[in-house]
Amino acid sequence: MLAVSVDHYENFPVASLLCPPRLRPAVAAIYWFARTADDIADEGDAPPWQRIADLADYRAQLDAVIDGSQATHRWAGVFGPLQQAIRDHKLPLSLLHDLLSAFEQDVVKHDYADRADLLDYCRRSANPVGRLLLHLYGVNDEPSRVQSDAICTALQLINFWQDLSLDTLRGRLYVPQSDRTKHEVRTEGLLAGKDDASTRSMVAALVDWARTILLSGTPLVYALPGRAGWELRLTVQGGLRILEKIERLNCASITTRPRLRWYDAPIMLWRAICMRPAPHGMASKAT
Repeated sequence: MLAVSVDHYENFPVASLLCPPRLRPAVAAIYWFARTADDIADEGDAPPWQRIADLADYRAQLDAVIDGSQATHRWAGVFGPLQQAIRDHKLPLSLLHDLLSAFEQDVVKHDYADRADLLDYCRRSANPVGRLLLHLYGVNDEPSRVQSDAICTALQLINFWQDLSLDTLRGRLYVPQSDRTKHEVRTEGLLAGKDDASTRSMVAALVDWARTILLSGTPLVYALPGRAGWELRLTVQGGLRILEKIERLNCASITTRPRLRWYDAPIMLWRAICMRPAPHGMASKAT
């Protein structure tokens, strides 16, 4: 399984060699569907009204190919393969629509009241990708879906804390207001990239939160067969490695963005091999 947040795929494997060849076209189709919509919402200098209009066209194209119409020239390279994946694998269509609703929200909403508010965004921006991939692997039991959601949500949160210096520069506040209040971090200071003890304490708490959620989903790596389980192990280790790098910065990700490097790969591989199930009861603490 591939578990990603759709904001920054580069930390995690996409249609990798560990993915069975028969599934790679569908995995790639899902990836490009999400990647393209995310770029419409976030990239370039288009005004918000144009982004909303483009996403509406994108949604209309999704509905059209679902109904059997041929993909149009504008995004034919996205919707042609996606239509084939929908036909071949009977993809759950509600999950594709959930992804679009999150991208549309990204255009107009740049602040979150509390953790529950942010988790609702993750439910639509990240979790559908994991559930779509579970579907491709024929894994449809509810415990696996819940564990997939935990991993995908955690990876989305990890991207937020990794990209804190970039998102705040763009006026995006994924750190909930409730956490800012609790740690006495002023919104103006956060947007200005102010690095102080309060901000680092807040980031440390957010790192712990993301790690707890991520570990609550790790039983899934033992449930998935063969290549899927190994790919997911590496995905989880990628997320954990980013959290470790944030902590090594003394949680100063407001000024420095940690990244995975080539030399992290053998470390992640070794840790994936040595992975053990999370302690019993971890899942109950994930929220």
